[in-house]
Amino acid sequence: MMEQFGLLRFIPLIPLAGAALNILFGARLRPQFAGFLACGAVALSFLVSLAVFWLLPASGVFRDVLFIWIDSEPFKAQLSFQADALTAVMLLVITGIGLLIHVYSLGYMGDDEGMTRYFAYLNLFVFFMSLLVLADNLLLLFVGWEGVGLCSYLLIGFWYEDHTNTIAGNKAFIVNRIGDFGFLLGVLLLFWEMGRQGVWTLNFSELERAAHLLRPESVTLITLLFFAGATGKSAQIPLYVWLPDAMQGPTPVSALIHAATMVTAGVYMTARLHFLFSLAPATLAVIATIGALTAFFAATIAVAQNDIKRVLAYSTVSQLGYMFLAAGVGAFSAAIFHLFTHAFFKACLFLGSGSVIHALGGEQDMRKMGGLRRYLPTTYWTYLVAALVISGAPLTAGFFSKDQILWQAYASPNGSTQLWLLAWLTAGLTAFYMFRQLFMVFHGACRVAEPAKARLHESPAAMTVPLVLLALGSIFAGWLGTPDFMWGSVWDPWLQSVLGVQEAVDDAAPGGELFLMALTLGIAALGFLLAFLLYGRESRVAERIAATTIYRWLAHKYYVDEIYDCVFVRPFTACARWLAQIFDPGFIDGFVNGVASTIRAGSLSWRRIQSGDVQHYLFAFLAGTLLIFAYLLGR
Repeated sequence: MMEQFGLLRFIPLIPLAGAALNILFGARLRPQFAGFLACGAVALSFLVSLAVFWLLPASGVFRDVLFIWIDSEPFKAQLSFQADALTAVMLLVITGIGLLIHVYSLGYMGDDEGMTRYFAYLNLFVFFMSLLVLADNLLLLFVGWEGVGLCSYLLIGFWYEDHTNTIAGNKAFIVNRIGDFGFLLGVLLLFWEMGRQGVWTLNFSELERAAHLLRPESVTLITLLFFAGATGKSAQIPLYVWLPDAMQGPTPVSALIHAATMVTAGVYMTARLHFLFSLAPATLAVIATIGALTAFFAATIAVAQNDIKRVLAYSTVSQLGYMFLAAGVGAFSAAIFHLFTHAFFKACLFLGSGSVIHALGGEQDMRKMGGLRRYLPTTYWTYLVAALVISGAPLTAGFFSKDQILWQAYASPNGSTQLWLLAWLTAGLTAFYMFRQLFMVFHGACRVAEPAKARLHESPAAMTVPLVLLALGSIFAGWLGTPDFMWGSVWDPWLQSVLGVQEAVDDAAPGGELFLMALTLGIAALGFLLAFLLYGRESRVAERIAATTIYRWLAHKYYVDEIYDCVFVRPFTACARWLAQIFDPGFIDGFVNGVASTIRAGSLSWRRIQSGDVQHYLFAFLAGTLLIFAYLLGR
C-alpha cells in the first residue's frame, strides 16, 4: 500500500535550509545563534520523522514526488522520496541522535571561532544522510552517498590549520573514493543488465519486482561491486583504515559520523538492496566472512590503544563487522537492529569521551588520566552504562542485538560454527577493551597533570543531558527486539514487510539460543574479569604485557598503515612524480613543442617564397601546370 505524504520532503530540506542560512548569513549572526538555528532545524526534522513513524501504516509506504529529474526515453528518474519501515527507523536514528549531538555541540564547541561554519557543516551532513535513506532510487541514493563523504571530509578536517587534521580528512575522502568507484560501477552494471531485460529503471520497488530476470553471474558481480562501496563507507577490511584517523575531527563529529550516520550507510544500502543480495549466495558468503574477520581484527587492535577516541574508533569498526556478519547470513533485520542499538551506546561513548577531553583541556591519552569518576560523576555513570551495553550486559540493548547476530551466525542456513566463533571471541575482546578503557580513565590513581587537575570539572548541562538520554536509550532501545522465549519481539514484525525475517533453525544445538547466550555472557564476563585484574587495580602485569612483541604489533595496528604506505601510497606518488617531472615535460611537452617547432620552421621556409613579385607567382603556376600535364601524359 503506497500513499502520498507531502511532508517527507521537509525532513531533508529543513536541515538544508539551516545550513544555507548559516553559510549565507552566519558572519552576521552571533555564533550561539547559529548553533540554536542548526539545532532547531534538526529538531523540526526529527518531529516530522516522528510523524512519519507514527502515521506509517503496517506494510505501508509513503511517497513524495517533487519533479521528474531525468526524462530520456526509455529511462525516467524522479526526484522523489519514499518512507517504509526501514526508512522510518533510519530517520529516527539520524535526526534523533543527530539532534542530541547538535545540542551537545553547543557546549563542546561554544568557544570555537569556527562555530558557525561547524554547525553549517553539521546541518549539511544531516541533509545528505536523510536524502540517502529517503531516496526511492539508486541515483538519488548515490547523491546522498557522495554528499556524506564530502561532509565527512569537511568535518574531519574542520580544524584545517593543523596539518594532521587535513591529512586525516584527505585520507577519509580518498579511501572512500576507492569504494565509491566500485559502487558506481555496480549502479552502471545493474542499469545495463536490467536494460538488456527491457527494464530501464533504478527505482527500488521496480528493481525488486524485476530482480529475478538478472543472470546469476551478473547479480554476483553487481552485489560484489556494491559491497566494495560498503567496505569504504562502513569501514570494513580492507578499506577500514580511514576511520581511526577520522578521530582528528571534533568529538561530536566522531559521534555523528561513527554512531548514527555515515558509517551505517553501507549497512543500510545492503539492507535496502536485500532482494539483490539474496540472489547472490556467493556475495553473502563474502560479506559474512569479511564482517566476522573485521569484527575480530579491529577488536584485537582496540585492546592495545591508548588514545581514548581510537579505542572507540576500532570498536566502531568491530561493531560494523557484526552488522555485516548478520547481513551476510541473510539476517538483515538483525543487522538493522544492531545498527539501531549501536547508535545509542556508541554516541554515548563518543560524547562521554568528549566530556573527558573537554575537562582535560584536549588530552586524549588514557595513560594521563585515571580517577576521574570523582570529578566527572555524570560522565562516569553514563559511560559505565554504555560500556556495559556494548559488552552485552543482560537486559541491555547490546545484549539483545548481539544475541540475535550470534544466534543467526550459528544457526541460520548461511551461518557456520567458524563465523560464530569469531563473533563470540569478539564479544569477549569487546568487554575487555571497554573495561580496560573505563578503568584507565575513571578508576585508580589520578595521573592528570597538576595544572589540568586544578581545572577539572563536570561538563555543562548542554553536554550531560544528551549523555543521560543516550544512556537511557542504550538500555531500553534493545527491548524492542527481545527473543521469543522472553516476551517476544516487536522489531521483526515491524521490518518484516520490508526485509523479511530469516528464522534461525538449528536442531543440533543443545539448548538452542539460550545456551549460546550463556556462552556469550560467559566470555564477556571473562573479558571484564581480565580487564579488572590488569587495569582495575594496582598491577605490574599490564606493564610487562605492554613490553611484549605481540602488544607492540597490536599497538601499531599490525602496521597496516605502513604496509599500505609502502605498497600503494609511495609507488603511486613516485609514479605521479615521475609523470609530472620527467614524462610530462620530456615526452608530452617535447612532442607538442616539437610539432609546433616543425610547423613554425616549415612556415618560415614557405614564407620566403611569398616575395610579392607577380612574375614569380606566374612562373610557379606555369611550372605546376606543366608538371601536371607531364604526369597525365606519362600515364
